[in-house]
Amino acid sequence: MESEIRGESRTRLNKYACACAIVGSMISIIFGYDTGVMSGAMIFIKEEFEVKETQLEVLAGILNLCALVGSLCAGRTSDYIGRRYTIALASLIFMLGSILMGYSPNYNVLLLGRCTAGVGVGFALMIAPVYAAEISSPKTRGFLSSLPEIGISIGILLGYISNNLFAKLTLKLGWRMMLGIAAIPSLMLAIGILKMPESPRWLIMKGRIGEAKKIMYKVCDDEEEAQQRLKDIKRAAGINEDCNDDVVQISSSGQKAQTSGVWKELLLKPTPTVRRMLIAGVGIHFFEHATGTEAVILYGPRIFKKAGVTARKKLLLATVGVGLTKLVFITLSTFIIDRVGRRKLLLTSIAGMIVALTGLATCLTVVEHSDKKLIWALVMSLIFVYTFIMFFNVGLCPVCWVYSAEIFPMKLRAVGASISVAVNRMMNATVSMTFLSLSDAITIGGAFYLYAGMAVVALFFVYFCLPETKGRSLEEMEDVFTKPAIAKNSKKEVELAGS
Repeated sequence: MESEIRGESRTRLNKYACACAIVGSMISIIFGYDTGVMSGAMIFIKEEFEVKETQLEVLAGILNLCALVGSLCAGRTSDYIGRRYTIALASLIFMLGSILMGYSPNYNVLLLGRCTAGVGVGFALMIAPVYAAEISSPKTRGFLSSLPEIGISIGILLGYISNNLFAKLTLKLGWRMMLGIAAIPSLMLAIGILKMPESPRWLIMKGRIGEAKKIMYKVCDDEEEAQQRLKDIKRAAGINEDCNDDVVQISSSGQKAQTSGVWKELLLKPTPTVRRMLIAGVGIHFFEHATGTEAVILYGPRIFKKAGVTARKKLLLATVGVGLTKLVFITLSTFIIDRVGRRKLLLTSIAGMIVALTGLATCLTVVEHSDKKLIWALVMSLIFVYTFIMFFNVGLCPVCWVYSAEIFPMKLRAVGASISVAVNRMMNATVSMTFLSLSDAITIGGAFYLYAGMAVVALFFVYFCLPETKGRSLEEMEDVFTKPAIAKNSKKEVELAGS
C-alpha cells in the first residue's frame, strides 16, 4: 500500500497533535456532562415544576433537535472562520445555555436554556472529530478522532456523579447546580482553545500555506512526513504541490465555487463515489441511535425501576455504573481502533448489541407480566444493560464519529460531517422524545425488541456499505470508496476469513 511506504505511516503518536486533539475534545466532556446529568435532574425537575411525562420527553429531546440545527450551521461556519474558532463559538453558546438552565425560574426558561445548549452541542459534535482528524496522521487518526467520544463518556460519568452529589441539596438548588455548573468549564475552554493551532488542511484550503507548513512540522514526527502530507493536501486543494509560497491568492470566483458547489456536489449531483461516502456517513449515524442507545443512557433510571430497582439512591448509583462501563470500553476502543480496523469493531459491536437488546427486552417483558418481584430477571436486566453499553462503546459509538470525520474529501468534509451529525441528532431526538410513549404503546420490552431489530438491519448495512479505512490518508478516501476498491476489499476479507 502506498501510504505504508511514506513517513506518515509511522505508528508513533505525536505529542503535539495529541495535545491539540485533547483540548479540542474538551467540548465533548461538557456535552456529555449535560446528557448524563439530565437523566437524574429530570427526577427533581418533575417534582418541582410538576410537569407531565410528555413535557419531560420534550425537555430531553429538544436539545438534539436544536443540535441538528447547530450541526448543519457548523459545517459552513467552520469553513468560513476555521475549526478552532468554531470550537470557541460552540463553548460560548453552551455556556449561555448552561446559565439559563441554572437560573430557570420556570419550565419555559429551562426549555429555552436547553435549546440554546443544544445549538452549541450541534457545533461541538461536528467540529471536534473533524479537527482531530485533520491534524492527525493516518496511523493515529482513529485514536485521536475517538478522543471526543472519550470526552463524552467522561462527561456522562461526571453528570451521574453530580446527580448523586447535588441531590443532597434542597430541591430548588440541587438540580439547578447540576445544570448550571457546566458554564464554568465552557468559558475556560473558549479561552483555552485560542492557544491551539488551526487545522493545517483548513489553512491550505484558504491559501495560507506558510502557516499550515509551520503547524504541520509540529504535528509530524519528521520533516519527510510533514512534506509528504503537505504535498498530498495541496494536491487535493488544487494547489501545485511544489508551491512554497507563504500565501497563495485564491480568486474570489474560486472561493465562491468552493463554497457554493459543496451542497451541489454532496446532495444534488454527487459522483458515485461521493454518494457512497454520504450514504456511509449518514447511515452509520442513523443506526447509532436507531438501535436505542439514547433510551438506555437517558432513561436508565426508568429502565432499572421497571426491572425492580425502586430506591432513588440505588437508581442513581446504577446509572453511575453505566457511566463507568461506558468510559472503560470506549477508552479500550481508542487504543485498538487503529490496529483492529473500523469494520471489525463495528461488526463485533453490533452483533453483541443484538444479543444484549434481545435479552433485555425478554427480561423486561417477563417482569411486566409477573405479579411478584423476580430477582433473577432484575439481575439479568442489569447485566444486559451493562452488556449493551459495553458492546456499543467498544465499536459503534466511537467508530461512528471517526468514520464520518475521515471519509469525505477535504472540500466536502465539514459539510459532509455536519449532515451526518444532523442525522445523528435527529435520530437521538426521535428516540429520546418517543421512548416513553413507545413504551406505553408496545410495552418497554416491545420497545427494546424493536431496537434489536434495527440493530440487525445495522449489521447488514455495515457489512455491505462500509469499506475499511484503517491506515489510509484522508486524501486516499476517494480511492477507498470507488466501486472496484470496495469489491476488492470485500473479496480480500472473504479470503482472509476462509483461511
